[in-house]
Amino acid sequence: MKTLLALTLAALLVTQVASAEIIEKKVPYTLDGVQFEGVLVYDDDIDEPAPAVLMVPNWMGVTDASIEKAKKLADDDYVFFVADMYGVDVRPQNSSEAGKAAGTVRADRDMMRARAQKALNVLLAQEAPINKSQTAAIGFCFGGGTVLELARSGADLDAVVSFHGDLASPTLAVDSGNIQGSVLVLHGADDPFVPQSDVQAFVAAMMETDVDWQLVQFSNTVHSFTDPHANMPGKAEYNALSAKRAFAYMDELFDEKFSD
Repeated sequence: MKTLLALTLAALLVTQVASAEIIEKKVPYTLDGVQFEGVLVYDDDIDEPAPAVLMVPNWMGVTDASIEKAKKLADDDYVFFVADMYGVDVRPQNSSEAGKAAGTVRADRDMMRARAQKALNVLLAQEAPINKSQTAAIGFCFGGGTVLELARSGADLDAVVSFHGDLASPTLAVDSGNIQGSVLVLHGADDPFVPQSDVQAFVAAMMETDVDWQLVQFSNTVHSFTDPHANMPGKAEYNALSAKRAFAYMDELFDEKFSD
């Protein structure tokens, strides 16, 4: 009888685990006459409102890889929204196209901020288990620079995390003081695309503010260190140890900000 009961309970547990799944929902929206499509990602097993996390992907934009990354990070703790920074008519197929698309957005910081803010607004408007009083934004490479730019616009965010992101900004010294939440910058010390001169300029600007900020540099680490698909040796490549440590730093910040 005890064996039968144990088997029954085990079967119920397996059924409950199997029933949990990651929701992946495409969300269309429009800004300034441009059609966009982001992706909402969360675990349908969330039993109470969770923090809303805007995720701006790297310069390739909304891809299967970026959505999979959001799924892994969302788990049962957060509701993620993968932002579309280019519009549905711009879906880069290679680094050349990605560079052009990202360059267009970088060249217009007002547009960059507006598109990121729109994505955040869309996230908060979703019918999902979201705690609208708990918000964060994370980004990778181009996306890291984007979420920092969003923060400099004064966006209402509790936390901002940049993974190997752009640190330069045409209004860096002027706008850094507008940041409302805590900032965590995770950087490869040997990154040739975001050199130490940019790092030091960022530090100097932040030192002039009252913002709660952290900068962590990882040794023997270059650009795109969290991306398993990065394949430019010595310039942009995956570093498993640095990636693990970087995500641990993010988790620690989110625990600090969002745990009861």
